[in-house]
Amino acid sequence: MAFQYRLGIDIGGTFTDATLINELTGEIQVGKVSSTPSDPSLGFLEAVHRMLQKSKINPEKVGYIVHGTTVATNSIIEGEIARTGFVTTDGFRDMLEIARQVRPSLYDLQFEKPKPLVPRYLCFGVPERLDATGQVLTPLDEDALRKAAMSMRCEKVESIAVCFLHSYINPEHEKRAGQILAEAFPDAMISLSAEVAPEFREYLRASTTVINACIRPVVARYLQSIVDRLTAEGLKGELLVMQSSGGVLTFSAASEKPVFLIESGPAAGVISSTYLGGVLGYQDVISFDMGGTTAKVGLVQDGTPQVTKDYEVGATAQAGIGRSRGAGYPIRTPVIDLVEIGAGGGSIAWVDSGGVLRVGRQSAGADPGPACYGKGGKEPTITDANLVLGRLNPSYFLGGEIQLDIEAAHRAIKNRCADALKLDVVQAAHGIVEIANSAMVNALRLVSVQRGYDPREFVLMGFGGAGPVHANRLAAEMQIPITIIPMSPGTTSAMGLLVTDLKHDYSTTMIAQIHTVNPNTLDQSFSNLETQGRASLAREGVKEEQMRFVRQADVRYVGQSYELTIPLPSHELDTTEISKALENFHREHDRTYGYSAPQEPVELVNLRLSAIGQITKPHLHKLDNKNNEIGDAKKATRSVYFSESDGFVECPIYDRYHLGSGHNVKGPAVVEEIDSTTVIHPGYYALVDEFGNLMIAAHKNT
Repeated sequence: MAFQYRLGIDIGGTFTDATLINELTGEIQVGKVSSTPSDPSLGFLEAVHRMLQKSKINPEKVGYIVHGTTVATNSIIEGEIARTGFVTTDGFRDMLEIARQVRPSLYDLQFEKPKPLVPRYLCFGVPERLDATGQVLTPLDEDALRKAAMSMRCEKVESIAVCFLHSYINPEHEKRAGQILAEAFPDAMISLSAEVAPEFREYLRASTTVINACIRPVVARYLQSIVDRLTAEGLKGELLVMQSSGGVLTFSAASEKPVFLIESGPAAGVISSTYLGGVLGYQDVISFDMGGTTAKVGLVQDGTPQVTKDYEVGATAQAGIGRSRGAGYPIRTPVIDLVEIGAGGGSIAWVDSGGVLRVGRQSAGADPGPACYGKGGKEPTITDANLVLGRLNPSYFLGGEIQLDIEAAHRAIKNRCADALKLDVVQAAHGIVEIANSAMVNALRLVSVQRGYDPREFVLMGFGGAGPVHANRLAAEMQIPITIIPMSPGTTSAMGLLVTDLKHDYSTTMIAQIHTVNPNTLDQSFSNLETQGRASLAREGVKEEQMRFVRQADVRYVGQSYELTIPLPSHELDTTEISKALENFHREHDRTYGYSAPQEPVELVNLRLSAIGQITKPHLHKLDNKNNEIGDAKKATRSVYFSESDGFVECPIYDRYHLGSGHNVKGPAVVEEIDSTTVIHPGYYALVDEFGNLMIAAHKNT
């Protein structure tokens, strides 16, 4: 039976989103179910069942199922990790305890480093040593390694991380250690740093490998349970999972290297923004994804999401990192550069001991959820505030699937916030929304202005269940000229799962001043990485003509301890191409840090290669030509609060499914659909394009 459908499932903190695409017709269907935090796979399977039943299709016709998951991150944050052992060079067993001197707040004397993921008694130093060129100084002591394996076996270790000094340049000792550990302790999963993160800086490499080892059994069990249940349901399509850098991996590859899944879920939204922006002719996009628990912001320049290699995860890691700050566990794998803050629809509003109104970081989540959900929640949230302000329809939340209790929302805000602040409920609700907006504007600045980009040169892609409610206001604050609200914005991240390619990331360290490097040497190093990538893609059934290889290099001025990543051409390099790359580095350094020093010597640090297996992208479905008047889409009017109008304004409410291409919705107005609500502020209008996207911009006379 020929495959006909693709299914994307994205698990969020509050809802699990699903998108089903008919590859023959281009028809897109979406669905939402409540997430199940205690066992995310239950929400995943419920979403699969919902889509199959709704569409009445044979499970065997589903060719791809792509999954975005937070299980890797959550296992670390919640401490639900496997019992792990750590093997390193003799004399360096305290590497995880010592960690780094970096701290999130320089003068915070109370700061404590995150507790090592592997306790000291499960860390083992084994006699062996390489020098910085990879030459053997001390041979590997295989007997000591076997003794360490027996100790870990007695301690019932599930997974082992191996990180020897300088293994990034010569992996032979690590490979041999992997063989011995597999023979002596066949039940353990073994992660080698030379395979997970083959780069210099031993602590970052060790931390990345340890995280991979700690979550590997957890992620493997989770993915296998999904495979077993989907197979029982008759689904035989290829199973893929989104990775942090924006590509997808097969379930088997993800089970071996789960550290690449740390930001799996949030990455899908940025990929979707990249795809939609490209289709609409916008290469520079700021992605704004506001769900039930968090708001996530990413930046796309020249059609490519910004990626960082310095990222942290962990219980003490602060929201909105995107760059390493010393508060969590660092990982050295490519991650889409996101700023994530605790400002979702379920974020709780509260009054602190000083009488100041605050919003987040705690969230009501999926259970019990906001007070208006009627599930027993008593704490006021952003969703409750928007309901009190008239921006949400209590009878049409999730298309009427959930009836919102406006009285419960009113009561929660009054009891927890308004009374303490001596404000009426509407004023308190407006304060909650404005405080959340302020936090999200700051996130937008962090990902644009702080990175050296002018947000006025970008468009804002607003999505997520709560994103379109706030997007217009945020764009106005940032002076972003156009805001795009895609069709079915509540499931846009799930759409991102279906428009990304298979991807494997590889790297190798090469430290040398750039003017001394032979172009042939660079080509040979990239060729070795391409061989690995081509083999991985071939195992996954990718044809040669569908393979693409992207080259990059980490570069810095001599003496710096940080690098910038610059693109390199995919063809053979020569001195002219290297000179162009050098000029590109100076420009990027000036944009990022405000200065450059062309007279200073420059050195290569790491070479990076992405092996991409291109898949056929679905086409956006164009709206049918409708000759109806915009008034036909008007379903009601409702009083909605806007600070620009100093109070409530009687607003037209439009049914998005009845809006046609070319319709112009003048603000103030509200556009409703099953999975989200778009608020258009006074002084703005929304033009409906041929694909049904809402293009929000200011009136020229404002």
